[in-house]
Amino acid sequence: MSEDSIRIVPGCVDVAHFNVRATRVEARRQLGLATDRPLIFCIRRLVSRMGPEDLIDAMAVVKPLLPDVLLTIAGKGPLAAQLQARIVARGLENHVRLAGFVPDEMVPLWYRAADLSVVPTVSLEGFGLTTIESLAAGTPVLVTPVGGLPEAVAPLSRDLVLPSGGFRAIGEGMADALLGRRRLPDEDACRYYARENFDQPVVAAQVARIYREAIDAF
Repeated sequence: MSEDSIRIVPGCVDVAHFNVRATRVEARRQLGLATDRPLIFCIRRLVSRMGPEDLIDAMAVVKPLLPDVLLTIAGKGPLAAQLQARIVARGLENHVRLAGFVPDEMVPLWYRAADLSVVPTVSLEGFGLTTIESLAAGTPVLVTPVGGLPEAVAPLSRDLVLPSGGFRAIGEGMADALLGRRRLPDEDACRYYARENFDQPVVAAQVARIYREAIDAF
């Protein structure tokens, strides 16, 4: 098979499902969150390859610069107890919260409530649909340069891609983003990018074109 015959189709999400019309403050009030703290959100299965240990350690970098910052990590997995112990050991009880399982219908509200979301993957990341979910909610997302994550967000902004993995790069990236030292797209740009490139009808049309091309080739 020649490279000319290869077609790449991205993942897709129901953009309308994540396009919460509540303001960030309204979303926080609905979730019982503080309205005056910098908020970071991450939803991951709690296993090592997803990077939750690095993300917690990264908060030790962010905390001195943003003393009121709060990170919420949603999801379940075998590392839950170890991660909670890690939070306590690093004195981050007031800055990192494990939210456990979040129902699908509540995930868009969590994205909307956050100033920033993060995907701290260490290895074996495919396309990374959580990136598009966050953007569809109008919330910029920082990603480690792993697997398909850069491909998903770099066309919107290279500043969404961290220079490397590891807690220090993640922490510095989050701090720079929240302090305005890393230029991130605004909520309208995030939503537009998700809608134009990864909405279900857009990707379905791409798949249909590829099938038509294959049929015509025979």
